[in-house]
Formats: sequence, C-alpha cells, structure tokens
Amino acid sequence: MPRFAANLSMMFNEVPFLDRFEAAAKAGFTAVEFLFPYDHPAAEVGKRLKDAALTQALFNLPPGDWNAGEKGFAALPDRFADLQASLKTALPYAEATGVKRLHLMAGIANRSDPGAVAAFRKSVAYAAEFFAAFGLDVVIEPINPRNVPGYFLNDFIFARDLINELKIPNLKLQFDIYHCQIIHGDVTMRLREMMPIIGHIQIASIPSRNEPDGEELNYPFLFDELDRLGYGGFVGCEYNPRGKTTDGLAWFKPYAGVKP
Repeated sequence: MPRFAANLSMMFNEVPFLDRFEAAAKAGFTAVEFLFPYDHPAAEVGKRLKDAALTQALFNLPPGDWNAGEKGFAALPDRFADLQASLKTALPYAEATGVKRLHLMAGIANRSDPGAVAAFRKSVAYAAEFFAAFGLDVVIEPINPRNVPGYFLNDFIFARDLINELKIPNLKLQFDIYHCQIIHGDVTMRLREMMPIIGHIQIASIPSRNEPDGEELNYPFLFDELDRLGYGGFVGCEYNPRGKTTDGLAWFKPYAGVKP
C-alpha cells in the first residue's frame, strides 16, 4: 500500500505553515513534504515534525529568488557558486528533519544550450556527491512547460539518461505523475521502465492539479501498480485542494495511517 506524504506547501493552507504538521497528522498522514522550509528556523521545523510524529519525505534545495521567478540554478553556468552555497543552507534542515532525499531544481534555461547542459550535469554530480557523505539522496524532477515555461529539465527521457550516465548511487529520479502525463503520457509504462531509478513519486489530477480522484488518470489503478512494481518510497500529494483540504480527502481514507 502506498505511503502518502502531504505536501504542506499546497495542502492545509487553512492554517499557518508551522501548524500544518499537526493538521496533516490529524488527517491521517504519517509523512509530509514541502517545497521550502527556509523561512523558518530548522530547529522549529524539526520540532513541529517530531511533535506530530511525522516522517519528512522530501523538500527542495533553495531555488534562488522564488518571488522573482527563479526556479533553481543548477543549469545556469554563472550560478555554480550559488548552487554550492545552497547545499550548505539546506543541510541544517536535513539534519533537523531527518529527511533522506532532497530535490535539486534546474532553473530556467534552454536545454538546447550546450553550456546549460554542461552546467546541469556538473551541478547534479556535485550535489549528489556532496550529500552522499551525509547519507542523503538527490532527486531531479522533470517539470512540464505549461506550469513552468522555460524550465530546463522538462523531459523524463533526458533525466533518465543523465542518471544512468552519471551512475551516482544516491542520484534518483523524482517521478511526478502529473508532470509525466502532461509531457509524455503513457504513465504506467514509464513507471515500469524507470522504477529502478525512481527515488520519489508525486501525484495530482490532470489537468486541474487537484485531488487525485478523477479526470484523466485512474489513480487507484496506478496506486496498485506501484505495489505491483514493489515501490517502497513515498508518494507526495503535490496538489491544490479544490476547497478546504480535509473536505477533499475521501480518496485518501483507505490509506490513512499507513506507517512509513
């Protein structure tokens, strides 16, 4: 049975961020993820997580100036120093939460630019090797161009090939089913092919990015498929609730309370 992690950046927005840990636990989640914790002290984030008896599944490395439109800088040749600094910024949060995987964002860059490709390859290898010393995985996630126009990593095949080429044991694929369906389709066959390199999965309905309870994909089938494939990682609920978060959790009731 899949182990679901509530995404606290998108869910439980009825309460302030630090109160969402308790809200997620009360709703039956045993794990959480979020985009960025950096507006809050690492110790406080870790305390809220522990007090709610939750497991931290994932969070993102610092993306740069998010409000100005930056989405990471791994593929930006002139931002390697920022990339290096961002890893050190994230480390206290990893230690405070006990998270085992971190998402490295690529940034806005042209994938046909050889300089951007080389920068991304360099940054991914550097980040994976840096965090290997701390027992942490690094995941990279293809993001569809409809939600983030110009995002460098917008192809699952490119991500797969890079991971297989680098052969760094703690470098994995973050497989967001929502993004895969928009970019490529054929989600089930891609899950079957890429499962050996998948380190994290995320879900949302397509095309609205709401609760995974309808629209294009048959999520109950996909959840069963993850079991058939032996996936033992987390499934992050990275969706926008249609209304109050708890009002849209009927899909989750069969899975509530599943332990990490």
